[in-house]
Amino acid sequence: MKNVLGVINLVNDKPFLKELTKHRCLASVPFAGRYRLIDFTLSNFIHSEITDVVVFTKAKHRSIMDHLGSGREWDLDRRNGGLHILPPVSPDKKVKGDLQQFHEHIQVFKQTKADLIVISPGHHVGKIDYSEAVDAHRKKQADITILYKDYEGEPVEKPIYHQCRMLRDGSLLDIDLFTAPLPGAHVCLETYILDKALFIKLVERCVEQEEYDFLKDVVKANQHKLNIQGYAFTGHLPFIHSNESYYKSNMDFLNPEIIHDYFYKQGEIYTKVKHEAPATYTATSNVSNSLVANGCEIEGTVENSVLFRGVKVHKGAVVKNSIIMQRGEIGVGVEIDGIIADKHVKLINEQKNTEAGKIHVIEKAAIR
Repeated sequence: MKNVLGVINLVNDKPFLKELTKHRCLASVPFAGRYRLIDFTLSNFIHSEITDVVVFTKAKHRSIMDHLGSGREWDLDRRNGGLHILPPVSPDKKVKGDLQQFHEHIQVFKQTKADLIVISPGHHVGKIDYSEAVDAHRKKQADITILYKDYEGEPVEKPIYHQCRMLRDGSLLDIDLFTAPLPGAHVCLETYILDKALFIKLVERCVEQEEYDFLKDVVKANQHKLNIQGYAFTGHLPFIHSNESYYKSNMDFLNPEIIHDYFYKQGEIYTKVKHEAPATYTATSNVSNSLVANGCEIEGTVENSVLFRGVKVHKGAVVKNSIIMQRGEIGVGVEIDGIIADKHVKLINEQKNTEAGKIHVIEKAAIR
């Protein structure tokens, strides 16, 4: 895997999470008490021994650059290879697609010593072993390998996913763009494996013809010309496309089996280190079935919730079925249920969310 370049493609990030992606890209959204969504992809690269990683950003990239820094926490602050974050070359120019971004930085690909490229988005929460996918790619002598997963979860209201149709031998028959998949449908994970030389050739040809979308103009357009194989990922991977699916994905991490699979088997998930004291629980606190990060101060009741670093729950406060992000504060006597509170939110007068089954999101740094 030393000759593999990992590419994290944030150009196609969508603002699915509305308030949570108002000031940050999707890959930078906090998750599971301590992490950002991009941490999972980066950690998967490291555990697959991919140590040369390039991150392509588009808009709202300040947050992701601050989080990743030099890449030290992922062991990517290296003299050879390591982490490289690439903002748009022309920030004032409208980005037409990911192929445009790849082409603007084409020298990065031409100069790398890698002969194989793995492209992945930055928002998939899963433990993908890219080395296994690369082995399958080489074994089948594929031109392109596309990763997919059978859809699980609630019905999708809007056609936002791309669906793969596969032949019995595992090769790609077709890709249906922008669909609302039913359970069991093969959803494209927008993760691809291909040789560097082929990648450069296809990027330059498409941009010359004013074609700018990798999936549509490279993969789908060549489905009958190239040997395109599928690789089915069968592990846990939630489909995050709305505030409700994001909420449920976080709540899944209250399941001890999922926690064990992610953090105690086959390598941990790395994230930016912040040195803080352990969580403090006073005599008046009552905490059950919750993730509570370091630096929290708990005086009230917390049930079935995820609390990020430095959250304060004051005496008499009740937090149920909620996600409270970094440095949030729940005031004395405040009761909340079914809330997602972004960073630095202070709830002083907020009372229980009474809309049954509805998740209420409070934007960053709000005081209520």
